[in-house]
Amino acid sequence: MTNSSSNSDIIEAGLARRYRAEKRFRFYGIAAIAIAISFLAVMLIAIGVRGVSAFQQTNVLLTVKFDPQYIDDNDWQGIIKASMREQFPGVGGRRDKRKLYKLMSSGAGFDLQDIYKKDPSLLGQTRAYWLPASDDIDMLMKGAIDRNVVEDDRRVSDREIVWVDRWLADGVIELQFNTRFFTAGDSREPELAGVWGALVGSLLTLAICFALSFPLGIMTAVYLEEFAPKNRWTDLIEVNINNLAAVPSIVFGLLGLAVFLNFFMLPRSAPLVGGMVLALMTLPTIIIAARAALRAVPPSIREAAFGMGASQVQTVMHHVLPLAMPGMLTGTIIGMAQALGESAPLLMIGMVAFIVDIPGSLVDSATVLPVQIYLWADSPERAFSERTAAAIIVLVGFLILMNLVAVIMRRKFERRW
Repeated sequence: MTNSSSNSDIIEAGLARRYRAEKRFRFYGIAAIAIAISFLAVMLIAIGVRGVSAFQQTNVLLTVKFDPQYIDDNDWQGIIKASMREQFPGVGGRRDKRKLYKLMSSGAGFDLQDIYKKDPSLLGQTRAYWLPASDDIDMLMKGAIDRNVVEDDRRVSDREIVWVDRWLADGVIELQFNTRFFTAGDSREPELAGVWGALVGSLLTLAICFALSFPLGIMTAVYLEEFAPKNRWTDLIEVNINNLAAVPSIVFGLLGLAVFLNFFMLPRSAPLVGGMVLALMTLPTIIIAARAALRAVPPSIREAAFGMGASQVQTVMHHVLPLAMPGMLTGTIIGMAQALGESAPLLMIGMVAFIVDIPGSLVDSATVLPVQIYLWADSPERAFSERTAAAIIVLVGFLILMNLVAVIMRRKFERRW
């Protein structure tokens, strides 16, 4: 009786220790997930707090006259200056007038030009339009420039603050939704810069990447998994594919620079070349994901097809490949999302250039969102800091959308046995 009770106590003590160890292990796992989520939340909140202000822009309701004299001289900014002088007739002296003119953005004249091109009947008429203020006034309205700081330590002078306060009292200056941020290309002026050019460049680049990497990756995976003999050559190919998936992305950029630009003389900074470089980088990932999807198809599917008299090609094309396609598409979209966030290989092929125009074809000069973020982060203007964070928000949203599409496609087409 003593031995049996002693053994029972030992077993119960061992089970208690095991249960405590399992609880600790479960707690460690939950704590690790919570810490990871908290770090991610802190990062997203910091980016959001800094970038959300870029979705608003300070505009001024300015009454302008489409004077034929200025229009004939193509001096659209002169119309803005004339309107400013009428609003503040007491401002005299070249230095004060220069400060007065700096309240408005240099792009306000181009906005007037676009308005006049759409309606030439405005010649000689006087109208009021919401036009963009300068980046310094925008920062002042958003509270990024402290009014209480000594005048010599801030970019906006006391007189400029007095003029802005007068606009505020008259109700002709306010923060409005920044539609230009989503419809314009890059600019040297922060208040005129937008992500549309980089977004179009990213879409064109990803289209080339998908058109090249998806069919090549699927065909390579099908051959290696279903048709290739198992020998030293196929083993060597598999090892090299796995190694290529771990190669730093900048190496593919150097390859694109040497082959596509220097040898084939393709256009620099073009989405065509960028898509080809990203296709080389994404191809190993797609091949590995496609092979995993093919292995996930139960052997009974192949055996049933062979039993019905189907050939190997018919078995693969009519039965195995359709069942593996959801996993292949999911792996492809994840690989494309990874390619969307790459900037190092694209910097090597010249997509770091300052591009103002929206690309209209695959061979036009373009940039992409990661490179645009890099350029804005390197700009000295304070207003570019918030636009950098806002562009990161757009990029993260794009990545989340692509991953969401991958999850939806898997759940929609996945079959369980």
